[in-house]
Amino acid sequence: YRPIKIIAGLNTQLQSGMAAAARFYSMLDTKPEISDCADAKPLVVHNGEIIFDHVSFRYHEGSGGVNDVTFTIPAGKTVALVGASGSGKTTLMNLLLRFYDVSSGAVAIDGQNVRDVTITSLRDSMALVSQDVVLFNDTVRANIAYGKYGASEGDIIDAAKKANAHGFISALPQGYETIIGPAGVKLSGGQRQRLSIARAMLKNAPILLLDEATSALDTASERAVQEALLGLMEHRTTLVIAHRLTTIQDADVIIVLGHGRIVATGTHHQLLETSASYRHMHQLYHQQEEI
Repeated sequence: YRPIKIIAGLNTQLQSGMAAAARFYSMLDTKPEISDCADAKPLVVHNGEIIFDHVSFRYHEGSGGVNDVTFTIPAGKTVALVGASGSGKTTLMNLLLRFYDVSSGAVAIDGQNVRDVTITSLRDSMALVSQDVVLFNDTVRANIAYGKYGASEGDIIDAAKKANAHGFISALPQGYETIIGPAGVKLSGGQRQRLSIARAMLKNAPILLLDEATSALDTASERAVQEALLGLMEHRTTLVIAHRLTTIQDADVIIVLGHGRIVATGTHHQLLETSASYRHMHQLYHQQEEI
């Protein structure tokens, strides 16, 4: 009787599996909206200068985006984007990575329009450290090594040391062989961020993107992560998005955005004197720190 019941239930399992497979393959067959142009060439980064030239972009819903934004990130310098939520900071970073294409204007790296180069070479030239760290249920070693295929043991440990991560990794039960759990749940927020920085160190890309890299950390963790970031930013063209103004006060240029437009540009001290929007953000930040 039992084998007959199993055979009778096979059809239900089969139909369920076929429905799941249909959804799976429909996703695999979906053509991406962003793709390489017919004559796309690999990006060649000589110095790492980034230019946003009269860039405008609107999302499909018609809201958000940026309007006629123009600025330059000189090679090896750090430019920070600040502004209220929805002002266009993340949109500009997404346009640089070609997660979206500009509606008008152009984004160029060393004179090469990002729409004219291959997406793979474009993203290979950048390292991203964001607030939402992507970690896998694997060893510490494997999570760091994800930044560079075929990385040696020495390269992994050297990257961890530069990211101020070697100390806490060595204290883990199995060191670099410790399984960190899904999304790194066995680690603290600061430790997860330092693994992300170690991965970026290992990748050694000429362009660095920092998206709220310290916003979810306590003061002690932020200090450790900030020290690691300073080492990572050295000699790299860096674009930073931050709400915590302490993380961007030493930037070469700070750009204040409002409603998708540039409302002020300058150093930290210049903006405190000339920009009411920046002064307001600075005051709010210190009030929150006191609380």
